[in-house]
Amino acid sequence: MRLVIFTEPQQGASHDDLRKVAQTAEASGYDGFFRSDHYLTMGGDGLPGPSDAWLTLAALAVQTSRIRLGTLVTSATFRLPGPLAIAVAQADQISGGRIEFGLGGGWFESEHTAYGIPFPPVGERFDRLEEQLEIITGLWSTPLGRTFDFQGKHYQITNSPGLPKPVQAPRPPVIIGGHGKKRTPALAARFADEFNVPFSKIADVAPTFERVRVASAAIGRTSLPAFSAAAVLCVGRTDAEVRRRAAAIGREVDEMRENGGVVGTPDEAVEIIKAYAAAGASRLFLQALDLGDLDHIELVASAVAPQL
Repeated sequence: MRLVIFTEPQQGASHDDLRKVAQTAEASGYDGFFRSDHYLTMGGDGLPGPSDAWLTLAALAVQTSRIRLGTLVTSATFRLPGPLAIAVAQADQISGGRIEFGLGGGWFESEHTAYGIPFPPVGERFDRLEEQLEIITGLWSTPLGRTFDFQGKHYQITNSPGLPKPVQAPRPPVIIGGHGKKRTPALAARFADEFNVPFSKIADVAPTFERVRVASAAIGRTSLPAFSAAAVLCVGRTDAEVRRRAAAIGREVDEMRENGGVVGTPDEAVEIIKAYAAAGASRLFLQALDLGDLDHIELVASAVAPQL
């Protein structure tokens, strides 16, 4: 099981906070540092305010050297597909080929209205997501010296050189995630290198993976995407330390456990992570909500990861 630190900067984080977390995660041996892509806090004042995901990752690309960097997930409503393809490819170049590209349809209406971003109905958001996936992967895979064209309902591309190219060939890994029963598995079958189930009861993880397997078989895809999950992290050396960390993020220990969180002492966390592995996950995104608690990240690396 590969472990990734996953952050939610919209809840309140400066770039220095994120840099310290990413560098601590790298030094501690984690597989990746990922962040959400949101523009509005979901509780609290959110100070100092939101930050742009791809600006963050481009900066961290020169402030780290080994760790994988990515979004879980970028919202297709936030950006046009052509400029997004350029930004991600450039970040991949800056990082020396360490970028992973999560893309979703967008869901948080309030952040759209707060920053003047159109928020179409859910069906249109999925349509736009599908077209963006076709365009971005098409631009990256267009051979040098050739051009890319696309005529969709929402986006049209004419005579694009498909530049710049990412370092990773044929592209940075594409991550698609969610709980949808039809369109999400179908999109994952077509485009995903990795499929992620976020914040679910562990019993629901394997059936969600199975829908992607079925959708892949329906289109003749034999090389399945990797499977991963995301879960809130709250680990302590003692029960008292677990409760202290839960209080610091405004959560209840029992509630987090019930909903699939990696919660408890290191030995308890190991058993929970093994349950995710048994469900089919090969990578786990650990949602670290208190970004000032670097000891939390180091504890999991030293006391949990070696047991996996």
